Amino acid sequence: MATTQKLSAEATSELISFSVNGRAAEISAPGTRRLSRVLRDDLGLTGTKVGCDAGDCGACTVLLDGGPICACLTAVGQVAGCEITTVEGLASRGPLHDQLQQSFLSHGASQCGACTPGMLVAATALLERNSSPDEGEVMDALGGVLCRCTGYRKIIRAVMEAGTSVAPASPAAGAAVGARLVRLDGQQKVDGTEVFGADETCADALGVQVIRSPHHRAQFQFGNLDQFRAAHPGVILVLTAKDVPGVDCYGVIRSYADQPVFAHREARHRGEAVAAVVGEPEVLEALDLADFPIRWEELPPLKTMDEALAADAPRIHAHREENVLVRGRVVCGDVENALARAYVAVEGEYETGFVEHAYIEPEAGFARRVGDGIEIQACTQSPYMDRADIAKILGIAPEKVRIIPTAVGGGFGSKLDLSVQPFVALAAWKLGQPARIVYSRSESIVSTTKRHPARLRLRAGATRDGKLTALDFSADFNTGAYSSWGPTVAGRVPVHASGPYRVPNYRAITRAVHTNLVPAGAFRGFGVPQAAIAQEQLYDDLADKVGMDRLEFRILNALDHHTPTVTGQVLGEGVGIRACLEALRTRWKVARAQTSEFNENSAGPLRRGVGVAGMWYGCGNTSLPNPSTVRIGLKRDGRIALHQGAVDIGQGSNTIVTQICADALGAPVAQFDLVSPDTSITPDCGKTSASRQTFVTGKAAQMAGTKLRSEILKLAGACNCAVLGFADGFVKVADNGKKTTLSLAELPLDGHGYVITCESTFDPPITPLDENGQGKPYAVFGFGAHMAEIEVDIELGTVRVLKVTAAHDVGRAINPTLIEGQIEGGVAQGLGMALMEEFFPGKGENLHDYLIPSAGDVPPVESILIEEPSSIGPFGAKGIGEQAVIPTAPAILNAIHDATGVRIHKIPATPDRVRAAILAKGRRGVRG
Repeated sequence: MATTQKLSAEATSELISFSVNGRAAEISAPGTRRLSRVLRDDLGLTGTKVGCDAGDCGACTVLLDGGPICACLTAVGQVAGCEITTVEGLASRGPLHDQLQQSFLSHGASQCGACTPGMLVAATALLERNSSPDEGEVMDALGGVLCRCTGYRKIIRAVMEAGTSVAPASPAAGAAVGARLVRLDGQQKVDGTEVFGADETCADALGVQVIRSPHHRAQFQFGNLDQFRAAHPGVILVLTAKDVPGVDCYGVIRSYADQPVFAHREARHRGEAVAAVVGEPEVLEALDLADFPIRWEELPPLKTMDEALAADAPRIHAHREENVLVRGRVVCGDVENALARAYVAVEGEYETGFVEHAYIEPEAGFARRVGDGIEIQACTQSPYMDRADIAKILGIAPEKVRIIPTAVGGGFGSKLDLSVQPFVALAAWKLGQPARIVYSRSESIVSTTKRHPARLRLRAGATRDGKLTALDFSADFNTGAYSSWGPTVAGRVPVHASGPYRVPNYRAITRAVHTNLVPAGAFRGFGVPQAAIAQEQLYDDLADKVGMDRLEFRILNALDHHTPTVTGQVLGEGVGIRACLEALRTRWKVARAQTSEFNENSAGPLRRGVGVAGMWYGCGNTSLPNPSTVRIGLKRDGRIALHQGAVDIGQGSNTIVTQICADALGAPVAQFDLVSPDTSITPDCGKTSASRQTFVTGKAAQMAGTKLRSEILKLAGACNCAVLGFADGFVKVADNGKKTTLSLAELPLDGHGYVITCESTFDPPITPLDENGQGKPYAVFGFGAHMAEIEVDIELGTVRVLKVTAAHDVGRAINPTLIEGQIEGGVAQGLGMALMEEFFPGKGENLHDYLIPSAGDVPPVESILIEEPSSIGPFGAKGIGEQAVIPTAPAILNAIHDATGVRIHKIPATPDRVRAAILAKGRRGVRG
């Protein structure tokens, strides 16, 4: 994750000596060169990650004479004569390192792993001076290292309990499902050897720098590019749209593809690529791109949805009328009549902004031409989708494109879209030499997708006894300049905007609207978190108007196995929303009483509140094919190769899928060799998104494991009740007292090089939606409910979350530790969305101005796992990734209302907005 650093051409190298991990080091470099660059590029210590080059994220934390520093802010000249310790060198610091490593693994404190080296180094510095820190001291010590995945709580516990954690034993055959198995890829994350996008390249790789639009909308014209290249020795090629040999149009949804590799004559958003300079890396580092020959003519941009929807607005894409990308619709019953007849009715309008993914790893990768094909190694969530688009861009067959995903340092949806891949592919294809690019943090933020801003309008009605009778929902989503996942958001939200409740009369209408802003795409929930912010606040208002407890209102209206959803689907099983809500009941009553007592006795500005919100989320694609294919092979040595192409972005699919397959086969997890995603050797397991990998790929793995078991039993002439044992070169089969030994060396190998190969594909059973959105959009839904306890300073408008209790129906908890990690990470992202995170294109394109929660912002999280299995899922399991983020923000917003009596209609609820709402309420009270 190292980022490019501009170096002065006149910089003078000097000989600098210091010690690294107990060994003497001497390098010749300018004294101003960043220590992070020296460690990674000159000394090959890539365990030190770089996520910002500004000291904002702390991923580059190392020890300088025993104290933690940011290596990206430290000039190598400053460390002359000093001792540097990186994550690779922590092992030399005695048993503390082993204890801390083991504690991180046991607690599930590392997810994607991008922040883990920095966390471990910072924790080591703390524990060396204080062996028994309290929670506050741990938070302070880790406060300079950001994590976007874990929610920090497991990291904090891992540090506090280092030396006392006991590694869970590897489960026996048939006992993997439900076990708190340490993640199978955990060791390389904690010892710094995991390979992320920027950690590896070819020795002779050229560098690539992208020229991007500084304007939201502008026409442009190039000057003399040949003259520019000639004037800069070491610059080998300048790429523009004319250099694309295939179809210069790509997109994650093929029927809506609209994005060029490089803009043609007009840039549609700030940060859009218009050209790329390819050359020797050290030349590009010193190159001043202000000299690049391009002339801009800024045009009036359409920056708001109102501007884009105006009758006289220019079309951003000529073929899309009214600048509307797509519309969504789900309708059942008679909404207007039901609202007119309702005993009580409420309405509201809410607005959310752009949210940046802020994964710790900026995008990076390299490409090389191999004969008449291309290989790309990069961070991605969707290797086969990448393959299809790169083949289209280069004008070659998909089979000629090999995508090798690296470890992914967080994705959350944005790494589903192409980023660096087209640029390095074109450079390598044209020149026949490897090409590499590493985004800076600002380049990552300015050019990659965001969560969709939304404007949502709702009306709802209920009977005298609190039963929902109708919901009228409409929403516009700002999808930016290109389609990305806009169609998915506009299509998924109408299915989900009712919440997990029975609503007999329902109308949900959505639009994805183009503007001249950065494209909005997938971000953990595909628009459902935005809808939940509106719907769950409105349901609180409806409960209050009926005079009913807010939790009991939700329990009364909760879906069950036999009531139809708003699309007419009757799930029949696996509907755990009522159980989730009921699991909160006792805690809700206690929290309500404690809050009331606190407020009655508070003489100062602090007020407390408690809020609740429910959620549901369909696992997988909405009414579209969604297959995963898994291959499993029995080797001659008795080990089992699991080929599964599901990219693990920290959520744990490498481990979860193996646990499922192991129990289906009847073999211990320790017998498996995982063949990681690579389009040349692993089948297509689809994209890592939409909470689909545990459910869809897990089911395919269960089927493949079951098939291999059947083939082994067939060879042994044994019944299905037989017990399998795997040894070096043998499989032993025990069948009701009869024992058979299969000598694998005596059996022929198949075309895959295995004794037996089995492959299975699972595609969830769904149906298309009709013109009113009626049908079966998902085979399985996950359900959940969160309760937030908060404290508001009514004079300052600040909000502090004290605790979140999260109940989730996961069907079957394949690995409870990993599920808890997903819940805690989702809570942290939901908290950020509720209280602090909003991206303004053209402003704050860094992690200093754009704030995400740090260790001190995330409260204790109590996870309650509900198991309402669905027979469709593997061992009854469902997804959890998206589900965990959805109810947090509305629960916090409902708690703010409970504490202050004000509704926050524009999210996030920043102190100025909360304070303004409180003042406005006071003025209304005076007038009243």
